[in-house]
Amino acid sequence: MEDVPLFQFSTTVIVSILVLFYGLTFYMSTFVGKKKENVDGYMVSSGEVGFGISAASMTATWIWAASFYGAAISGYNYGLSGPMHYGFWGALMILFIIPFGLRFRELAPHAHTLAEVIHARHGPGSQMILAVSNLLGSLISLMVNFTAAGALVSVLSPLPFEAGVLIAGVGVLSYTIWSGFRASILTDFAQVVAMMGIAVVIIPWVFLNAGGTAAMTEGLSRITAEQANFWSREAILEQGAPFFVAVLAYAIGNQTIAQRLFAVRKDLIKSTFVTATVGYGAIVIGLGMLGLMALLIGMQPYQGDLNNLIPQMASAYLPPVAIGLFLVLVIGSLSSTADSDLSALSAIMMTDVYGKNIAKGRPNPRKMLLVGRITMIVATVIGLILASFSLNILVMLVFVGALWGAIVFPVIVSCYWKRVTNAAFIWSVVAALALFCVVRFEWLPLNNPLVGGFFEVVAAVGGGVVLGLMTFGFFGRIAGMIVGGLGVIFFIWYFHGFLHDYTVLLGSLTAYGASSIVCVVLSLMAREEFDFDLIGERVTLFHGDTESAPDAAAPAKS
Repeated sequence: MEDVPLFQFSTTVIVSILVLFYGLTFYMSTFVGKKKENVDGYMVSSGEVGFGISAASMTATWIWAASFYGAAISGYNYGLSGPMHYGFWGALMILFIIPFGLRFRELAPHAHTLAEVIHARHGPGSQMILAVSNLLGSLISLMVNFTAAGALVSVLSPLPFEAGVLIAGVGVLSYTIWSGFRASILTDFAQVVAMMGIAVVIIPWVFLNAGGTAAMTEGLSRITAEQANFWSREAILEQGAPFFVAVLAYAIGNQTIAQRLFAVRKDLIKSTFVTATVGYGAIVIGLGMLGLMALLIGMQPYQGDLNNLIPQMASAYLPPVAIGLFLVLVIGSLSSTADSDLSALSAIMMTDVYGKNIAKGRPNPRKMLLVGRITMIVATVIGLILASFSLNILVMLVFVGALWGAIVFPVIVSCYWKRVTNAAFIWSVVAALALFCVVRFEWLPLNNPLVGGFFEVVAAVGGGVVLGLMTFGFFGRIAGMIVGGLGVIFFIWYFHGFLHDYTVLLGSLTAYGASSIVCVVLSLMAREEFDFDLIGERVTLFHGDTESAPDAAAPAKS
């Protein structure tokens, strides 16, 4: 196709829109501010958030910059099946949280972070492994959202990429720093209402202005056979399966999700997450269609950067007013997740670093709040620096999800099986991360039959574990073990001789398989048994009750 001229707002207009958006958001946050802040409220709003706010916040948090840009890139790269692979599997993982989330709340009704639960279960070693992984993941998520802001502003205005990154960072920090999680979920509600309303208008508008059904049908002749195949094996192995595995890890390893899990009323967890599943799937699959449209009309990414596809489509096929609405749509989505990342990072530092390790379970609430606010400032600066590298959003999403895959099995099984030990947790995660890096960065020749075959077997175990965990969550232990065992047998046969060519999927499944094998073997070698009632005794509210919980240094023995 011929290049379509890009519409750009003037510097004055783009800055006015962004200042107005963040100004109104800051004004909203003042309604939940308190002169004497409560540390528990600052982190999880005291665990009593209602259905509407919780469902909207969960939807807004899960629909982040990667949902916009990653879904579009998936549609552009993989054709007809790309948007479905991104949106459907992401939605399914919200459902996956429900059974395990109920278990986490049952064990620790007053928890602030998932790492805090693991501290009560295993002690500080395992807790810090989970906390550090959450810190790393949330920082990268923050970077991704700021990167998306920079890409959007640089395409739709004369301002450089760095200016968009800086405005988003300062704007999000301004309304999150004082009220923490409460500000995050309140603004999430307004942002998700705006996102859903605008998306319903914008996506069909782009479709019609780009030529409608006739242009899309004509475009089918431009794409490859794999892109035209809804059941494309290439799309499944390179996008669908790696993303499925990645978002499974996000469901367990992401503190932004855990915060909402611990904030919503326990009796509303199911309805909240089911609603978020539907909302997420509908919006994100629609957004992925923008990338598919760009592929079908033959659009080339602006400056060769796939992150520019969505703002490029909006700029080319929408009138100025609609482009302004689109700008609000994307800024709202990335801001809703960026503020969640800041809240998550502050909760981890307040609870897992200061509260449990520095203050040894006797934190000073005022110092705790100071730690949280300083964390937000430092995290914003780091996120801005990382965003300046303008990395590929979809690649970063899958990479972080694979890293988190190393902790999924140890975390879940620690909350159900009393034989899991602290050593089993730690060494399973270390082994999984080591083998993941070997595969992902190809430190060994994977085309060697012995090397490749070894990792394919470990990945087959990982595939069985993924299926087994999902089945276990909804249908119980016996069903989970049967499905998981049959899955391992099938994948050993299916993966043999070819999976080493797909290093992204191989690395992700290797992380699952290695952590599961090491965790089970080391746990069976030990004779310790844990009393799960101790978790609820050890995980308490920080504000008000100054008595420390029982020490979590050693597990109870039978």
